[in-house]
Amino acid sequence: MAKPYKTTLPRLLLKQAGERAGKPALREKEWGVWQAVSWHDNLRITAEFACGLKALGLGKGDIVILIGDNRPEWIWAELAIQGLGGIALGLYQDSPPEEIEYIFALAECRLVVAEDQEQVDKILSFRDNLPGLEYLIYHDARGLTAYEKDVPGLRDFKAVRRLGREKYPESVDRYREWARELKPEDPALIATTSGTTGRPKLAVLSHQNLLSMAHNLGRFDPKNAADEFVSFLPLAWMGEQMMAVASALLFGFCVNFPEEPDTAGADSREIGPHFLFSPPRVYESIAAKVQGDIMETTPLKRFLYHFFLPIGYEYVDTLFAGEAPSAWLRFKYFLADQGLFRALRDRLGFSRMRSATTGGAALGPDVFRFFHALGVNLKQIYGQTEIAGISCIHKEGEVDFTSVGAPIPETEVKITDEGEIVSRSPAVFLGYYKNEEATRETVSEDGWLRSGDAGYFDDNGRLVVIDRLKDVMHLNGGTQFSPQFLENKIKFSPFLRESVVLGGGRDFVAAILCIDMPIVGHWAEKQMITYTTYQDLAAKDEVYELIKGEIAKTNETLPEETRIRRFCLLYKELDADDGELTRTRKVRRKVVGERYGKLIEALYTDECVLNLETEITYQDGRVRGMCGEIRIEDMEA
Repeated sequence: MAKPYKTTLPRLLLKQAGERAGKPALREKEWGVWQAVSWHDNLRITAEFACGLKALGLGKGDIVILIGDNRPEWIWAELAIQGLGGIALGLYQDSPPEEIEYIFALAECRLVVAEDQEQVDKILSFRDNLPGLEYLIYHDARGLTAYEKDVPGLRDFKAVRRLGREKYPESVDRYREWARELKPEDPALIATTSGTTGRPKLAVLSHQNLLSMAHNLGRFDPKNAADEFVSFLPLAWMGEQMMAVASALLFGFCVNFPEEPDTAGADSREIGPHFLFSPPRVYESIAAKVQGDIMETTPLKRFLYHFFLPIGYEYVDTLFAGEAPSAWLRFKYFLADQGLFRALRDRLGFSRMRSATTGGAALGPDVFRFFHALGVNLKQIYGQTEIAGISCIHKEGEVDFTSVGAPIPETEVKITDEGEIVSRSPAVFLGYYKNEEATRETVSEDGWLRSGDAGYFDDNGRLVVIDRLKDVMHLNGGTQFSPQFLENKIKFSPFLRESVVLGGGRDFVAAILCIDMPIVGHWAEKQMITYTTYQDLAAKDEVYELIKGEIAKTNETLPEETRIRRFCLLYKELDADDGELTRTRKVRRKVVGERYGKLIEALYTDECVLNLETEITYQDGRVRGMCGEIRIEDMEA
C-alpha cells in the first residue's frame, strides 16, 4: 500500500480543496476582525499567483525567496512556487541586509516575495550587487505605491494574480496540470540552518521529506481537520513549516494568522488553538510573564497562586515518578484546577489545548514542570532542520522532564561510539544547496544524519540530550557539565532573559546574564527605584542583589562543583542583529567569546569592575559604539 506521504504539497492542496471546499483553510485578523479563506479560495488564489509567476518566466527548478511576517500571502506564494516545480526559500523578517545579500547571491534567485516597505528597502540596498534579480513582489502596499515608477520589476501581489488570470483564464486547471508533473522526491523547500557556528547553510528538502515527517508525527501526536492552529512564529523556521504548511495540508486543519506580532497572545486566546509548537523561548517568556504578573496582581490572587501551585507540583511530581495520585491528592488538584489553573490556561490561550510541544533547543525542566502543574500537556520534540524538524517526541502518557521522548515511526536513532546522536528516516534532507562537502560531513553513505548533539537512551528507551558535543565543558578538576542545562535552570527566574554559562578549562563556573527589562523594571518601580535605560537598570546595586538571590536559589539545586561562583549583568541584551544569537535565539558561543573576551577573562580574575566597549547593530544596518562599567559579583560559598 502506498505511503500517505508519497505525494506533493500542491496535490494535497488540490485534494483538500476538492473535499473541503467551503471549510476554512486560513484565517487572518485584519482591522480587528477575523477574515476566513475557504479551501476553495485558498486554491484559487494560489493558482492565480502561480499563473502570474509563470507569466513572469518562473518555472521548474527556480528558487524564489520569501521574507516577511506570517501572512497568508506567504503560504499562497510558497505553494504557487512549488506548484510550478520551483523551490521556496524563506528568510527571517529581521535578518540583517548582509546576511540576506549572502543568501541571495548563493541562491541566484530571479524573484523575491517581500512583505512590506521595510523588506523591499533591505533588498534595494544591495540590488546592484545582484544582476540576476528581476522582480520584487510585495503584498503590503503601504508606502510602496510611489516606488513602482522608479524601481524596475517591482510588482504588487494582487497585480501578479491579475496577470495570471489574464494569461491563464483557467488558472486552477493549469495549476492542476503542473501539479501532476511533480514527484514526491522533487525539492520543495530550502530552509536555513540556525548558523550557531557561522553563516547559515541552506538545507534542501523534498515534498516527501516534509510530508513523511508530518504523517509520522501525527501518528504520535494526532491532528484532525476540525483543529485550529495559530501561526505566529516565522514561517522561515522549520518548526512553523512543520505545522502551518505540511501538517495543515496533510490533515486539513485551519491555520490562523494574528493581526500583528504584538497581538499574537490576545488573538490566540480568541481562537483557542488545539495544539501549539514553539521553541523554548516562547514557553520561557510565558512562564516569566505569569510570574511577573503575579507580582503585580491583587493580594488575593497572589495568595491563591502561591497556595495552589505547590499542589500542582505535587500532583505532577507524583505522576512522573510513576505513581498513582491518591484520592486526596486528586481532590486537591481538582480544587486547584477549578480555583486557579483553568482560568490561567484560558488567559494564556490554552483553554482548548490538547497538545503543546516544544523543540529547536532544550527546555529547562523547571519550565516543563511549571506548565504541567498548570494542566498543560507539554511535550518535548527533538530534531533538526535536516530531518524536516523532528525525529523524537514524548508519547501520550509517557512524558518526563529529562528526556525528549522516543523516535517517531519510520525513524531510527542511535548513539555512536563518540556519544553523538545520529538518525535515519524518510525525512532526511536531500543535502545542502551548493555545499556537497558539508553534505558529506553531515550524512553518511548509508543515510545516517549526524546531529552534533551528545546524548544517551535512558532505561525506558527514551532519548536524553545532554548538549552540543562541542559545547560540553570540563572544569580543570575534571568535572563535566552541560552549559545549556545550567543556562535553562538560571532562565527559569522571571527576572532573567538570557544567560551564558562559562567554565570550560577553568577552575569554576561563571555566568554572563541579561535581565528581563519589563519584569525587572516593574519590580524596580515597586521598590521605588528610579532608572532611565536598560544599562542604568542593569547596573543598580538593588538589581544585583535581586539576581544574586535568584542565582543562590539555582545553586541550591546543583552539585557543588557546577554551582555558579561569579556573575555579571551585561549592559545590553544579547541580540541576533549583533550576531550573538541565532534567529531562533540560540547562543552563538564563539561570537560571545570574541565580543566579550575581556569580560570573560575578568570573571576569572579578582577584578570587580570592568569598563567594556562594544558595538550594537540596528536592523537597518547602522552600527554605533557602546561602553560602560560592568560590575562582577561573587557568590558566597
